[in-house]
Amino acid sequence: MGDKISGFHMKGFAIGLALAGAAVAAGPAGGAPSKPTPYWASIAHDEARMRVGPSLDYPSNWVYRRRDLPVKVVQVLGLWRKVQDPDGAQGWMHVRLLSDTPTAIVRSAVAPLHGSPSDGSATLFRAERGVVGRLADCSGQWCAFDVKGRRGYVKTSDIWGATDP
Repeated sequence: MGDKISGFHMKGFAIGLALAGAAVAAGPAGGAPSKPTPYWASIAHDEARMRVGPSLDYPSNWVYRRRDLPVKVVQVLGLWRKVQDPDGAQGWMHVRLLSDTPTAIVRSAVAPLHGSPSDGSATLFRAERGVVGRLADCSGQWCAFDVKGRRGYVKTSDIWGATDP
């Protein structure tokens, strides 16, 4: 009988270690972000499903086929994020579908991209409504905007994305 008790304790100890290891791997609070909501994210894959609830058991209400599309994370539940898209639709996405890469989408009819963050600088090219690009160096009313390698400065009033939650 002593062997069964020892075996039981050893098995329980091993399970306890496995659970502790999983908790450490998941990070604080089961994968909860270290930043408060709302915060900006972007779609990390060529296809991502938005669901009506925070589980694979819920049906998809939207399928996004646009990598880098900006979304605003408005709620966190475990590994699920309730997000809002540029058109205001809200739903749930698994955290693995999202990236912290700052992106934005052009919301004005046409957004001129300048050579420097100034209205007086040369217009390098123009981006139409719906163009998605990556952001860098946002300060004041301007952001560096990269659309597939074409770079310029865009006014924050012309875009929706990682400029202010």
